[in-house]
Amino acid sequence: MEAYIQDISAFLPNDPVNNDTMEEVLGMVGEVPSKTRRVILRSNGIKQRYYAIDPATGDLTHSNAEMTAEAVKLLRPYPEFSINHIECLACGTSTPDQLMPGHASMVHGLLGNPPCEAVSTIGICLSGISAMKYALMNVASGMSQNAVATGSELPTSFLRASFYNVAGKNSKERDSEEILPFEADFLRWMLSDGAGALFVAPSPRKNGPSLKLDWMETLSFANMLPACMYAGAEKNGDGSITGWRQMDSPLDAIKKDSLAIRQDLKLLNDHIMHTLVDRALPIALEKHPTRPEEIDWLLPHISSNYFRQKLYNHMKALGFKIPYERWFINLEEKGNTGAASIYIMLEELFHSGRLEKGQRVFLIVPESGRFSICYAMLTVV
Repeated sequence: MEAYIQDISAFLPNDPVNNDTMEEVLGMVGEVPSKTRRVILRSNGIKQRYYAIDPATGDLTHSNAEMTAEAVKLLRPYPEFSINHIECLACGTSTPDQLMPGHASMVHGLLGNPPCEAVSTIGICLSGISAMKYALMNVASGMSQNAVATGSELPTSFLRASFYNVAGKNSKERDSEEILPFEADFLRWMLSDGAGALFVAPSPRKNGPSLKLDWMETLSFANMLPACMYAGAEKNGDGSITGWRQMDSPLDAIKKDSLAIRQDLKLLNDHIMHTLVDRALPIALEKHPTRPEEIDWLLPHISSNYFRQKLYNHMKALGFKIPYERWFINLEEKGNTGAASIYIMLEELFHSGRLEKGQRVFLIVPESGRFSICYAMLTVV
């Protein structure tokens, strides 16, 4: 059997937040303005993003599960479709609302649709496309007649000023740029909230475009590289990490701000492009021979415009040059929403009227957690 994406939706909470007001919404850690915010924003090129935060109160307006459920409700693959038709629900996120139960179970509970298979995929950016892969495989194998996949993120639950422990900082520290480690402050100006969903069936929709899965290749390089992006842990001098449950107590983790999301920026800069292109792409192309001129749309999930030219240069050096006019990125307007980003990009392109029969859409999703990569090829039908 085959699997086709018949519809794609996106849910972005509240009004867009621009660069001048984002610190007002997230709050100032220790009541001290960030000294790195403007530098980071110039580099990442993001001009607006969406936060599930009430700017007046600082309270969360949506849970991750609520955003995901809203995205699912926006799907309309055919006129008579309702959530009661869903046979399989696969949900990916790196920021679930709780440790247990699984994210998909919470989304299913909010949707209230009849009993269906509910599967949660975990990880970081790859958790969303892993859910997509599960839904596509489930339909292609005939195990389900349809499936819904989602990718969603609520990183602002980690990024609000009230989340960080600065009570013990003295006044001198509060005036210094060390009030937050750079690897933690950096991510406050990089990440934002959102959710996406797609509907998979064994045949294309009758009216309008569908996307047929040609192939998908996922690779982990954790055997070669240590953790780069992490939360709920402390990184040790030898590159290993100590999880919060291995610490003396949960209070110890809170005192160290170990629950905050962090990124090893040197490790990221040294290895992400080398791993994404030089190591991973040849493996994918050997299994799935593809020429760059066969690709009509390239949708790369990049966390920052800082990596845009680097990605282009590495692919060009490999003999896989794709001109920028065939790239589709909405990072500037929609922000970096992690596991949801590939859905939010696909949704905009899918409903743009720019897709034509026979075009091929190439997805690139890297994850810096411990360096995992996914490549996927879709054909417009």
